[in-house]
Amino acid sequence: VYFRAAANTGALYHVDLYLACRELPDLPAGIYHFGAHDFALRRLRVGDYRGAFIEAAGVELSLAQAPVVVASASTYWRNAWKYRDRAYRHAFWDGGTLHANLLAVAAAQGLAAKVVAGFADRDVEHLLGLDPAREGALALVPLARTAEPPVPAPDAPVLNLETEPLSSREIDYPAIREIHSASSLEHGEEVARWRGVVPPRPEPDPLGELFPLRPLAEADWPAEPLESVLLRRGSTRRFDVSRSLTFEELSTALAVATTPIPADFTEDPESSLLDLYVIAHAVEGLPPGAYYLRRAERALELLEEGEFRALAGRLGLFQELPAAAGANVYCLADLEPVLARFGNRGYRAAQLEGGIVGGRIYLAAYALRFGATGLTFLDDEVTEFFSPHAEGKSVMFLTALGRTARRSLWGAQTQSMHSSGSMMRMRSNSWMQSTGQTSTQERSLMSMQGSAMMYVIPDPVYWACVAPAPFPSVFVTVCRASTRRSISSGIVYR
Repeated sequence: VYFRAAANTGALYHVDLYLACRELPDLPAGIYHFGAHDFALRRLRVGDYRGAFIEAAGVELSLAQAPVVVASASTYWRNAWKYRDRAYRHAFWDGGTLHANLLAVAAAQGLAAKVVAGFADRDVEHLLGLDPAREGALALVPLARTAEPPVPAPDAPVLNLETEPLSSREIDYPAIREIHSASSLEHGEEVARWRGVVPPRPEPDPLGELFPLRPLAEADWPAEPLESVLLRRGSTRRFDVSRSLTFEELSTALAVATTPIPADFTEDPESSLLDLYVIAHAVEGLPPGAYYLRRAERALELLEEGEFRALAGRLGLFQELPAAAGANVYCLADLEPVLARFGNRGYRAAQLEGGIVGGRIYLAAYALRFGATGLTFLDDEVTEFFSPHAEGKSVMFLTALGRTARRSLWGAQTQSMHSSGSMMRMRSNSWMQSTGQTSTQERSLMSMQGSAMMYVIPDPVYWACVAPAPFPSVFVTVCRASTRRSISSGIVYR
């Protein structure tokens, strides 16, 4: 079974790719939409429109030299039906993981590539035939280099494309359009002024012990083509808390993540909009605790030593995965200088870079044969946890890393319940009764039936299964007794 090559929030895949090219062998000049469902290109416009993209991007040199331009765009509702306004952030997270793959494939093929986040939005969205009320362009990526100058673009009439409705109705989230409009650029001249770098930020002297990174030498990586790693990549759904990562593995993931990103908002190869923080739970050679990655020294600075599994679960929106992982990597941005340099569009760039960094961590993890998953988080609490060091910063992305657990009885029964509606039975006996999580006011009966815990609430009736999680908590799944289908699940802390 193959999964999608790039991670995506909620597996909703709301980011589409478009391609603009000159005349190529076996591919006529035009603007195309890529259909992931049948792995095919559909031509939307006939002719070489690269010149129009170059003009929209303020005569960005990498675009002017490229025979092919890849554009990405989000259809908001495909993510917003579940995540509401937050879908706008997800557009750049998910676009980022996708672009991490694109940059990796381009490098493997020896093709020059650069992420261009600055462009005149209305012009690009018009060229792609997007509906500005429902869709937004994310980035342009010129591929390869050619000495041939682009030709003037032909006229681009409005595209009246027939599309199938995504659902019987859509809920409007005005904040998505408002932030997209507030961070839009109007014309190429404005884009040219927008490009640049954030001035270097002074880094305070380290206060804690430094642990220099020890990334694996390239010769020690498993011998596997990138294409194979992309096919294997997934989002880990269960970590094995009994097995640790090595410091060399974590170091390699961090080294890959902080490799300079070719982008128009990081024109200086050493510049970045992000700072990386780590909570280490189980990493051989690294004490458990909270860390800050000092890029210049290529070392982790210990901010606070301690066991933070339960807290990491809370910071990761009360999920088991960040608590069970070997380590969690948080991308934070000091938005004040970012917005001062790039205006509102700097918010897009920071989110996009977070997604690219997360996507690179995914690729490094799967190349080294351990697991990774991107997660959401409690924004302010993450900043508070890493403060005073992270004071004033905002979280852009979170990736959990660890050894993937084999499919357990709990996992098999959970999947069985979700797919067939059958009731789970977990052997936990008196341990469950000792957790003290049930409410005598809400339940009229609690009994053990076989090896499953059952809660019966007068009307309607619910079943609840409680299983021990790998840290001080319980994992509870509630299902409706009449259908035996899950209606809620999550971690409850003791």
